[in-house]
Amino acid sequence: MWFKNLTVYRFNKPFSVDTEALEKSLEDFTFSPCSSQDISKFGFSKALGKLGHTLVHSAENRHLICATKEEKILPSQVVKEALEEKVAQIEDEENRKLAKKEKDTLKEEITTTLLPRAFSRRSQIHALILPEIEMILVDSSSATKAEELLALLRKALGSLPVIPMSFKTPIETQMTEWLKSNSTPAPFEMQDEAELKSDSDEGGIVRFKQQDLTEDEVLAHLEVGKQVHKLALHFGQSIAFVLQSDAGIKRLKFSEEFRAHNDEVGTEDPLARLDADFALMGSELIALMNSLVEVLGGLEDSL
Repeated sequence: MWFKNLTVYRFNKPFSVDTEALEKSLEDFTFSPCSSQDISKFGFSKALGKLGHTLVHSAENRHLICATKEEKILPSQVVKEALEEKVAQIEDEENRKLAKKEKDTLKEEITTTLLPRAFSRRSQIHALILPEIEMILVDSSSATKAEELLALLRKALGSLPVIPMSFKTPIETQMTEWLKSNSTPAPFEMQDEAELKSDSDEGGIVRFKQQDLTEDEVLAHLEVGKQVHKLALHFGQSIAFVLQSDAGIKRLKFSEEFRAHNDEVGTEDPLARLDADFALMGSELIALMNSLVEVLGGLEDSL
């Protein structure tokens, strides 16, 4: 339930699809396991996992969705060795060299033969659709995987007018000023981790971890022109995270004290606890995003 990374997108137009319509749209793209000849399959699955009953879990016009991907693990070296063996056999029997097109055909045949015996692995990716702040938060550190989920959602809905989140002022400029002045705007507090990078192609990258960022050793890098591209922050008493210059939010961690707010719900009804945690997480992520937009000087105007 608790998101661990955020790749954030903004809506260009208000998202007006209600829960029922969203559920119906996703149904045609429900996940199904790989057949013997499938290399991979990707589709929507129950938002709350085994305890859930629907592809969309909604509360207060906030929508949680989940996509599952299954991939066959067929090592390229295995295919390569089988192909080399087959090519050598045919060339020896026919006393000639095989053309590239023939080898490609053989490779496809070998892959088809090996696929039914290949192991498979599954992964899931969640996204939170937040119409009230016109954003989609994808729980992934990979922009490629986030885009894959959005492409599937776009296919299901027919259109999905979103763009990656970006700000009027470069994030690295803001974070560098915070570090120089040792002053992070409330409700954020700077922690003990940062990555500084030179803008020049020949410049280096320096990383600090578990270190007082106000020390001269750190500030000296700012004096020679490096800028802060990653900075560990704490949002109030609830969330620790690393903010990146590309607007990615990594290593998101909700504090134990914050997560304990729903302890009174107990564990006798796991679905009720999941629902309560979803509501709690959604509200705090909205607060986090609103605060970030404010302290970073506002979002870049949509194109």
